[in-house]
Amino acid sequence: MRLRLKDYSLRLCLLVMMVGGSAALPALAAAEKSSFNVAWSIYVGWMPWDYADQSGILKKWATKYGIKIKLTQVNDYVESINQYTAGQFDACVMTNMDMLTIPAAGGVDSTALIVGDFSNGNDGVVLKGKGKKLEDLKGQKVNLVELSVSHYLLVRGLTGLGLRERDVKIINTSDADVVAAFSTPASTAVVTWKPQLSTILTMPDAQLVFDSSKIPGEILDLMVVNTATLTANPKLGKALVGAWYETLAAMLKNDAAAKAAQTQMAKASGTDLAGYASQLATTHLFGTPTDAYQFTMGDSIVKNMDLVRRFSFEHGILGQGAGSVDAVGIQFPAGKFLGDVHNAKMRFDPTYMKMAMDGTL
Repeated sequence: MRLRLKDYSLRLCLLVMMVGGSAALPALAAAEKSSFNVAWSIYVGWMPWDYADQSGILKKWATKYGIKIKLTQVNDYVESINQYTAGQFDACVMTNMDMLTIPAAGGVDSTALIVGDFSNGNDGVVLKGKGKKLEDLKGQKVNLVELSVSHYLLVRGLTGLGLRERDVKIINTSDADVVAAFSTPASTAVVTWKPQLSTILTMPDAQLVFDSSKIPGEILDLMVVNTATLTANPKLGKALVGAWYETLAAMLKNDAAAKAAQTQMAKASGTDLAGYASQLATTHLFGTPTDAYQFTMGDSIVKNMDLVRRFSFEHGILGQGAGSVDAVGIQFPAGKFLGDVHNAKMRFDPTYMKMAMDGTL
């Protein structure tokens, strides 16, 4: 799911070498084409992509625009982003922080085509001991995936209390090992996401002390497209957005068909309908293009991305040689901007979501 590699800096350096001088070329350099590769990974907010593919919805929209879209599941989430950054995929699902610190920081101009959801409790900080509070974390060791959204969540929680990251000791722990780690006497605190978070909270001594519902809109889940590819091939944007919102409409209806769709998504993600429903309950899904468009046009997304980029710079993941927090330019609608306007590599473009909203796809 949304994890980090321990050798992040080395990977990023290699990626910059792989994309080479192409990172400096203008977005219009890509050619028009008719076949596209899109990567996705298992996560509650991205399961609709698998359903869109399996149900034929994605193919229907691709055919409408005379193109072909191959959707590929990549089990290693970060590897899918690495491959996207290296040009092996035209589009890929990822969080806003990973979009900034991997493709954008690596010099690949990328556009958030669809703002799908934000974590609204899917990510949490857990301490051992009923009645514990977040402030009890001071001086403790914390198991989490270093440089991930879990790390970001922890820092946001500590900052709100006037504490600093150095007030705790972070133990880098993979998402696959975090549940086992918490079950040992040596571990007294963890930060993780669902479904691992759900498993940990069933343990008798687990106390949730902070979660992503306290920082709404900061951990975003996106469909990201190479900007040059999107500029040269608007049909790809239209097909992906059309398929996405048709899928959401199908899964969010209160009928048997919606239940069947969610059941299929649950099975594909390794859980049952109840388990998937519990994950959806802590996911703020932008169920309509209007919801997504209004959020993307608002001011909070700029404020939140400023927090994300500052964390990224302070932790050395804003790119090799980033001299300041402004190293990477982030473009928002209505002329809003963060960072270097001459190095725009991360863009929030609501154009296609608005088309869906207006019924013009």
